[in-house]
Amino acid sequence: MSPISNTAWRPAHVTNGQIKFATVLALLAWAFAVYDFILFGTLLPELGKSLGMDEAAQAGLVTWMSAGAVIVGLAAGPVMDKFGRKAGMAFATTGAGVASVLTALAGLLPAPFLVLIRSLSGLGLSEQGVNGAYLSELYGASDDPRIKKRQGFIYSLVQGGWPIGAILAAALTAVLLPHIGWAGCFVFAAIPSFIVAALTRKLRESPQFEAISKIHQLQKSGAHAEAQEISAALGIEEHHKPSTMADIFRGRSLRTTLSLGLGHVLNYFPVQVFSVLGTTVITTIHHVSFTNSLAILLMSNVVAYLGYLTHGALGDRFGRRNVIAFGWITGGIVFTAMIFGPSDFWTVVALYSVGTFFLIGPYSCVLFFVGESYHTRIRGRGAAFVAAVGPIGAILASAAATGILGSGGTWATAAFYFGAIPCVLSGVAVLFARKNQHVADPVHTGTDVVVEVAE
Repeated sequence: MSPISNTAWRPAHVTNGQIKFATVLALLAWAFAVYDFILFGTLLPELGKSLGMDEAAQAGLVTWMSAGAVIVGLAAGPVMDKFGRKAGMAFATTGAGVASVLTALAGLLPAPFLVLIRSLSGLGLSEQGVNGAYLSELYGASDDPRIKKRQGFIYSLVQGGWPIGAILAAALTAVLLPHIGWAGCFVFAAIPSFIVAALTRKLRESPQFEAISKIHQLQKSGAHAEAQEISAALGIEEHHKPSTMADIFRGRSLRTTLSLGLGHVLNYFPVQVFSVLGTTVITTIHHVSFTNSLAILLMSNVVAYLGYLTHGALGDRFGRRNVIAFGWITGGIVFTAMIFGPSDFWTVVALYSVGTFFLIGPYSCVLFFVGESYHTRIRGRGAAFVAAVGPIGAILASAAATGILGSGGTWATAAFYFGAIPCVLSGVAVLFARKNQHVADPVHTGTDVVVEVAE
């Protein structure tokens, strides 16, 4: 490593107040993005009725929207890497708000336009990737040992915005729908997203992005010697190269992208089968009443939130890669036992809840680990890509399950082959990623040196 210059420019210290504000705002941004996503699923029957669409047409619409959301969600990465992490959060949150507002106009537009509108929800879903990249950098630059030691656990509180957003969507829909209709519900949902997007202006930009930007500015102005001095002092390499999406498929980053991207796609198979279609699976395989199945789902969501906190804490202690892999492999095994086990109500409750704990809980590690696993220059693109490709697994799982059921198969067979097995394989895929990644700390490099090992 080059000798450290005590006179070289470096980013300002990150305060605990800045970290707290960013953490709370990231939680709200993710919760309201989920609110928009779940709200659409909740109100789809009402919306479909207004548009004169039967269930088959609605299902087809959702498939095309999911594909569009994957493509649009990728846009958050280049925005983060070019304009900053604050800009990425504002872009993603605004996208969720715009999707909500425009969805309210669905009754006035042909169905193909609705596909384009709901594709914007992919920006909202990319918020978790934005959060993982931004907060991994902010926490990594903190000089508070409590934050350094528990950064994964703190991020698990942010990722817990999923059940918060889901509960808000269900509760507020029940209250507002009779009074303002489905279109009014979508307009109402956009308001908090726009407020959060406006508040992102008050966020502290990550020191890592500030350092890269400073070096780029010096290079453009011809101050190459000063740029090189800062680069050497802060341990930043390859700062002169313009980043592209192709960079996440090159060099050391290729292994990260393939292992984490494939793991996320595979894990969305069980997410679709056991979470989104959970009531169908439970009632069909074990003949549990619909009312009881809803009670099971409610209970499992509480357990899933505890899973977020547990896996976040374990990731700090045992390494995020290993905790993710263990959780998903265990979840697949437990769901297999649930599928082929006895139909006793409490046995189903126990196995489904434990399976959900290990399926959903590791997501508090996943997006944070993704942020840690890429070099600063392409961290936004890498995080956005891994976050965006996951729903491809949901689309494939739905298509595969439909094929099995259409050919005379059972839900037990479909859930095993396209739910439990992919869950195990997703954990195996993650094991191919490099373990114990972390981000560079340009604020304290030279005093308490932190080396960025990922490209």
